[in-house]
Amino acid sequence: MSKRRRILVLIHEELLPPETLEGRTEEEIAQWKMEYDVVATLQNLGHHVHPLGVANELLPIRNAITALRPHIAFNLLMHFHDAGVYDSAVVSYLELLKTPYTGCNARGLLLAGDKALSKKILSYHRIRVPRFATFPRGRRVRMPRRLSFPLFVKSVAEHASLGISQASIVHDEDALIERVEFIHRTVRTGAIAEEYVDGRELTIGVLGNSRLTTFPVWEVSFDNLPDRAPAIMTSKVKWDLAYQKKVGLKSGPATDLPAGTEGRITVMAKRIYRALGLSGFARIDMRMNAEGEVYVLEANPNPDLCFGEDFAESAERSGFGYLELLQRIVNLGLAYRAPWKG
Repeated sequence: MSKRRRILVLIHEELLPPETLEGRTEEEIAQWKMEYDVVATLQNLGHHVHPLGVANELLPIRNAITALRPHIAFNLLMHFHDAGVYDSAVVSYLELLKTPYTGCNARGLLLAGDKALSKKILSYHRIRVPRFATFPRGRRVRMPRRLSFPLFVKSVAEHASLGISQASIVHDEDALIERVEFIHRTVRTGAIAEEYVDGRELTIGVLGNSRLTTFPVWEVSFDNLPDRAPAIMTSKVKWDLAYQKKVGLKSGPATDLPAGTEGRITVMAKRIYRALGLSGFARIDMRMNAEGEVYVLEANPNPDLCFGEDFAESAERSGFGYLELLQRIVNLGLAYRAPWKG
């Protein structure tokens, strides 16, 4: 058994889970399932676990570290001040406090979180990404000449499918302008428009700091999408349980891939992980067109750790049960060579 550790679990304040699931509905549980699964599993591993609800202040984190002297902070924060880009700032703060943490380092979070910058880096490394253009807030939207419709429009910085719907795929300049302005107005970030890759939605999990382990290539598919509706992970698909059942959302190991494709994806995933300087664990999202060409959409450090969801399920196919997966993530956080360690 691994050594018992004092673990401070950083959780968004509104997602602090109860001690038991008894009497809770499926819809209630879905809101904080990851947080419950992680806290309960770390306790089952024998660790001394201290969940901390985090709002918009860093001082409670410092006070908890001073009082508890944790061996490590298990980071479940996806944003700060309602901005996804500030997740890296919290991790930077943990480094300034010389506190080990789980998941990705601050620099990797910053690079991967900027969808335009990360695509530029991957292009430099000759990794295929869709052609794209960015549209900062406060500037007039102009159609880039080098892009071809249809285009997929989303936030340049937010994740978890925020602002993504069927209307995110646009087929003309008027629709592009309307959707970019929608992202500016509602998500309150810049927008990115990339050439839409019609095909299969693939992901692959990566675990490690310098020595990397990849999980099987995973696929998301739908059994009952409306006619001609594109198979994309909209916000409604991601978060609405009833809608997931309605459209027949499925995920599992990708089958019937062209010969050699899984091996190429595995090599590509490791190259992406290293090119962006990631650590801990991540999920790489891709799409494969009818010709078998694989395009990288984005890298997602610190993906969903819910028991039974894609990352944990694919890890189990590689021999990492849920307890072992979380313990490995803790061990990687303790082993990460942050600059303050010298």
